[in-house]
Amino acid sequence: MKRFDKFEQDMLKAYESGALKSISPTKADLAKFKAAASATFIKERRVNIRLSSPDLMDIQARALEEGLPYQTFIASVLHKYVAGRIVEKPSRLTSRSSGRAKAARRST
Repeated sequence: MKRFDKFEQDMLKAYESGALKSISPTKADLAKFKAAASATFIKERRVNIRLSSPDLMDIQARALEEGLPYQTFIASVLHKYVAGRIVEKPSRLTSRSSGRAKAARRST
């Protein structure tokens, strides 16, 4: 059986003591959640990429930490990047860049 961490134990205790109550979502909420879930999981295109072994191992380790399959983790990171929720920062260690950061700086 899975052991609960402190947060999970506190949540369970709060629920069992009656401090938390389960509520039913409204029809509007259900429709909104259903639309979001459908849009999130529609994957109609396939992409193949080559990665170095160390990069793939690091990705798989990060995915494991997040509790996700590594391909789902890669798709999530890419989605966040194109949605603007992850922004490329210039490296302090190397001047190598994809060119996107430079292009973005020139256009502003």
